[in-house]
Amino acid sequence: MARKAEFNMEQFFQALGDNTRLRLLNLMGEQEVCVCYFVEILDAPQPKISRHLAYLRKAGIVSARREGKWMHYRIVMPPHVGAMQILRQTLASLKEEKSMQADLARLTKACCAPAKYALEGAPIPASVTEPCCETC
Repeated sequence: MARKAEFNMEQFFQALGDNTRLRLLNLMGEQEVCVCYFVEILDAPQPKISRHLAYLRKAGIVSARREGKWMHYRIVMPPHVGAMQILRQTLASLKEEKSMQADLARLTKACCAPAKYALEGAPIPASVTEPCCETC
């Protein structure tokens, strides 16, 4: 039987030590988001976004799910209690920053008008708790 890898605290903190990864986590919040939205909102190349998402996955903070050609990402709480508390506090703090609020506002606009953002046919972010906008 394969043994589950131990949680790597150093990798966890390194994952949180990058602004692009923090922006990705902020955009995910309590919803599952397609990588195509990250590319549009962060105005970054898809390979760069994918590298950062892979880093977050390796750190045990994000999980991925494929649906056809679309990759969806969502936050998962780390198995370490202290890391879980830190991640929750970090996510709450991000909501208070103006630049992070601006990213979320762009996400809301993009999911409500995907054609305007070259996201026609892209899956709308699936909220864990509530829709991202009134039309979702």
